[in-house]
Amino acid sequence: MISIERVRAAAERARPYVLRSPLVPVEGALLKAECLQPTGCFKVRGFFAAAMQAREVFGDRVAKGLITVSAGNAAQACAYVARELGVPCRVVMYETAPSPKIEGVKRWGGQPLLMPRDKVLEWLASEAWRREPELFLHPFADPEVIAGHGGIGLELLEQVPDLERVLVPVGGGGLISGIASAIKGTRPEIEVIGVQSDGYPLWQKAFEAGGPVSIKPETIADGTTAPFDPRMFELLKEGVDRWLIVAEPRLKAAIPELASAGKLVAEGAGALAYAALEQVEPGPKTVAVVSGGNIEPRLLATLLSPD
Repeated sequence: MISIERVRAAAERARPYVLRSPLVPVEGALLKAECLQPTGCFKVRGFFAAAMQAREVFGDRVAKGLITVSAGNAAQACAYVARELGVPCRVVMYETAPSPKIEGVKRWGGQPLLMPRDKVLEWLASEAWRREPELFLHPFADPEVIAGHGGIGLELLEQVPDLERVLVPVGGGGLISGIASAIKGTRPEIEVIGVQSDGYPLWQKAFEAGGPVSIKPETIADGTTAPFDPRMFELLKEGVDRWLIVAEPRLKAAIPELASAGKLVAEGAGALAYAALEQVEPGPKTVAVVSGGNIEPRLLATLLSPD
């Protein structure tokens, strides 16, 4: 895992730019509302932490701009951070990314580069960013990005002194690795639970296989459809105590439930941890992380009025 000292330093770099997200009570748990961050997602934490450090170390390179690859939320975070730094930004994105995420990149001054999913994954796997002038920030496997996300874990330890269990949605693994590093580095007895959809149970399949797997995403949790990365395999193996899989119909039902019970608008990935609460035994002090709220408006309308 990432050292607690590195997590604390990264969280401090990001602190002036991010929200100390509130906790919202629901039956049996508290919700950590990361959907209220400036770009509607937790990703700004890690991107600020990594970019601010990079500016100190590679000033000239950062001045040329930032570039990343993303299903949408890291793209918005990268654009938002670049705007704050006064530098350009380009992001390689799935051409099927929800329109709020594409428009969000444009709103913050970034340039979306839309490609089919297989081309995006090829661009990432071939490290094509090395041919680009901007500084590349990996959307989930960069250690400083992960450490920045750990700020959520540090906040939880302060906000919930009697915390016993935290549920976290998992895509590439950067969010839960940061949270686990913060929490396990301070109070290792707290249980960290990873949650994925049965429409893209990448890490469950990877741990069953003992290595890389390739799965076609069939989920509304588009923010969790990152590819397997061997660097994350070991981090997740060390930091995650157990995994829960949410059926896609349950995930779809959880979004209007969250709106009603928690007064929060969540995208598919953001609702995963809440949707999994019904699978854990009652009693222990529990937090579910609502990681993002950038949902396609038409999908939200459909889920709110299924009939």
